[in-house]
Amino acid sequence: MQKIFRPSPKSFKNTFCVFQELPLSSLKALTVQYASKSGSSYYYTKLGMYRLSNHWGRLANSKWRLESMEPESDSKTKLGFAPWPQFYPDNAVEELYYLEMNYGKNTVNYQHKNNPEYDGKAILRTSFETTKKIKQIRNLLNLTSWAKYYEYDDLDVLRKEIIDELIFTTKTLEEIKREFV
Repeated sequence: MQKIFRPSPKSFKNTFCVFQELPLSSLKALTVQYASKSGSSYYYTKLGMYRLSNHWGRLANSKWRLESMEPESDSKTKLGFAPWPQFYPDNAVEELYYLEMNYGKNTVNYQHKNNPEYDGKAILRTSFETTKKIKQIRNLLNLTSWAKYYEYDDLDVLRKEIIDELIFTTKTLEEIKREFV
């Protein structure tokens, strides 16, 4: 009989992790090892964790995000997998996060500095500062009222220039906007 792999529940506290969505059929050979009060199911393997849930994001004392499949599944309940080495430490005081912009999809997200894809160019920020910058960038992407104070030929180019300054410098949004007037 094969021994069940079960990590310590404390190993997930204060962590950041990005799960990759998988088809629900990936669960066929797995057995639920933990079911939370909120309805999420957890499956542990030696390679990593599978999580079946209808909610992602901030979880008690951790930040777990799900990267959706392409094309996105219709189901509200989604299965995600993350390898153990991709559970990174999280806290409110250290500058652990950087912003990542996807101009093709017009989306912004945050990543952990321990992500092997981090090239050191984007500014590292605390959780609070990161959240603030994400909100500012989403407003720049979704609203147009701020742009009436600027002369520009292409609003998307202006947006990109301002957003890049937010991501790659320590300047405030107000300082950046003054430079573009």
